[in-house]
Amino acid sequence: MLRGITKAGLGQIKDDKRFIELAAEFGFQSVDLDAKSFIDEYGLAGAKDILQENGIEIGAIGLPVEWRQTTDIFSEGLGDLVATAKAAAELGCKRCCTYILPSTDLKAARLMSLAVKRLRICSDVLSAYGIRLGLEYVGPHHLRKTWKNPFIWSQDETLELIDAIGLSNVGLLLDSYHWYTTGLTSKDLVKLKENQIVHVHINDAYNLPTEKLKDNDRLYTGEGVIDLSLFLQSIKQTGYSGPVAQEVLTPSMPTQPVEELFRRSKLGFDKVFSQI
Repeated sequence: MLRGITKAGLGQIKDDKRFIELAAEFGFQSVDLDAKSFIDEYGLAGAKDILQENGIEIGAIGLPVEWRQTTDIFSEGLGDLVATAKAAAELGCKRCCTYILPSTDLKAARLMSLAVKRLRICSDVLSAYGIRLGLEYVGPHHLRKTWKNPFIWSQDETLELIDAIGLSNVGLLLDSYHWYTTGLTSKDLVKLKENQIVHVHINDAYNLPTEKLKDNDRLYTGEGVIDLSLFLQSIKQTGYSGPVAQEVLTPSMPTQPVEELFRRSKLGFDKVFSQI
């Protein structure tokens, strides 16, 4: 598995080139970023050179389509999806991800219908560029009641949605925080097949009852109570060998120097990966 990192929890980073250089300096192997913006800033050749010179690959891009909103908003986003997928493919990225909130102001059946139809369309577009779509369930309890109606918040429910979409390039984005806050165990991970996992996020949690943990108040890898070595060992048993990208959501922008936050992240990865 590759040591990966996102910009979440790293403060203000000047640009993608600096992000990639810092990732390489601190021993990371992949970064999650907006491939289209990266190419727009440095050109295709320049972006490829930056990745190659630093020995970094793009782990995943985010889905640029707002699939939860009106038909017009969704349709407008499809053009961006084509351009984004093309850019990602040109840089060798094979993963695109989106999240599913655990409650909604829509009726659950209505959102499920939209999710199946629209995510199938998105997956079709991505498939044309050799890209897989990872769906991330969101576990923290407070979000289950933020909107009117409960929706999907478990691994099994997300797998059912994936089955309903019915395309082979759709799978799970597994996040250690959501795994922990939904009370899952190693058994829930090892039962997965390699082709059911698209991408992995890693982060940690405070020593609080799981129902008290907030989605936007996480800890850096190895600094909390989640058994992250078990999490990764279990995923490794499925045969997954792709990026494991740190994503630390925080209530406010960290004020420490970016280099210090990268160093902190590296120490956490060293601790957790040494126990796999």
